[in-house]
Parts: sequence; structure tokens; C-alpha cells
Amino acid sequence: MSAAVPNWVELEGGANARDVGGLPTTDGRSTRAGALIRSANLQHLTDADLARLVTELGVRCVVDLRTDVEVEAEGPGPMTRQPGVVIHHLSLFPETGRTADRVEQGGEGIDEQSSDEQSSDEQGGMLLPWHHRHRPPAVTGVPVADLYLTYLDQRPDSVVAALQAIAETDGAALVHCAAGKDRTGVVIAIALSLVGVDRESIVNDYAATEQQIGAIVRLLRRTQTYQREVADPAAIPAPESAVMTAVLDALSAGSGGIEGWLAGHGWTSADTDRLRKKLLG
Repeated sequence: MSAAVPNWVELEGGANARDVGGLPTTDGRSTRAGALIRSANLQHLTDADLARLVTELGVRCVVDLRTDVEVEAEGPGPMTRQPGVVIHHLSLFPETGRTADRVEQGGEGIDEQSSDEQSSDEQGGMLLPWHHRHRPPAVTGVPVADLYLTYLDQRPDSVVAALQAIAETDGAALVHCAAGKDRTGVVIAIALSLVGVDRESIVNDYAATEQQIGAIVRLLRRTQTYQREVADPAAIPAPESAVMTAVLDALSAGSGGIEGWLAGHGWTSADTDRLRKKLLG
């Protein structure tokens, strides 16, 4: 099967935004355009961007997967001021107090810290998922995939809530993190899997972010929050097909597959039905 051309949403103050409509399912259907959009950070959207997303594309729900530290550092973004748009902040890292979800340079682990240590870390630590303190448990043999699986171990509640938010909104749902690559990639892949999108198309959608790495770096360099994160673009793990393939293989191998894992954390068959109706029509 040939890879579908990504349906990019061009934004003046954004990057890596695309509609995941038009992806084929295993039963011969396809995902509905205008239902689910994925993107990088939304902090720098222009008035024209807001009109494109809210007025033209009908975005009514934003699932923000950034950590508390990122959200606090960046401040309220333009989408938070749009009437009729509901923001769901659902970090994929554990809460550790007001400075929750801190990811330090050198490891994925999250440590409880004193307020003085947290303040110091906020001054100079790293925020994005590819900076991790402790090597994740070797599950798949693909280090980045193993890191992604820690999101599910640490915050299954946020994963379930994100999927429910996508399913329940009346308009389009937009999912984003900072780069729109890692955290967003995992949630989108699970959503697409639940509605029966074929594996190759899910993996290709994840890998399409490679086309936007330059734009992502330019976007994240615009604020002090992320400048150090992208100082060396070569250090940013590429969204390789093998990464998402390994994640989906690991989830499918469990009892009941992906839906079985979700059911263990509060997801129901009714939720699946709502998500299918949302994304497939």
C-alpha cells in the first residue's frame, strides 16, 4: 500500500499540523476529514491561524499533552482565549506537586524534589521527552519506543481522558504537545488503532513528522522554554517507522490488545463506539 500524502494544515505561527482524515481502515473505510488534527506547540498562533483552526476547521477541543512546567513557563496560549474551545491539559508524566511532570536532562524518571531543587531545575533543566534521566526498561529493544511506553505506564489516566475528549467533542479535536512528535504521536496512534486504521498507515502518519523537523526546531527556538531543548537538532530522535511499529507491537501483544489495556484503565466499549463514530462517521 502506498503511503498517503499528509494533509498538512499550514499555519503562520505553528508547525507539524495535519489532519489525520483519509487514512484507510482494515474494513475498507477511511478516517473522516475534519475530525482529528495533530500539531506542535500552539503558543505562537496568529489571528489568521486562529481563524483557520477555529472558524474554518471547527476546532472545539484542544488536548494539550505538555507538562505543568511547560504550560506554566509558556503562559496561556491564544487558543485558551477562543470562545467555545475547551482545553484539556493532560500531561503524560507523573505529577510531583506544583512543578509537576518535570523531565530532567539525562533521564525519563521523575523524582520528588524539594521546592529549592525544583526552582533550580526550572532554571536549567530539560523539558522534552527525549531528555531522560534513567534509561527506560528494555521492553521492545527500541529505546525511543521503550520511552513512549513509559507514558502509558505513568499516566494511563491521561491517555484514556485524551481519547475520551477526542471522542466526545462536537467539533474537531486538536492534539498537541511541544513538537507534536512523541507524546502526540502515541495518543494519535492509539486513537487510530482503536478505529481500525491499518498498521502501515498509522506508522506512516507518525513518520511524516520527519518532514517538519526543521519547522519544529524554528518554532521551539522562539521561546526561552524550549531554546536549549533544540540547541542541537541532530540530538532530536527521528520519528522512525521502527519506533511506532515497536510501540504498537508491544501494545497488541498484551491481553486483549490495545483495547484490553485501555479497558483496564476505565475505557469502555461505549467509548470505542463513540470514537469510531467520531473518526469514521
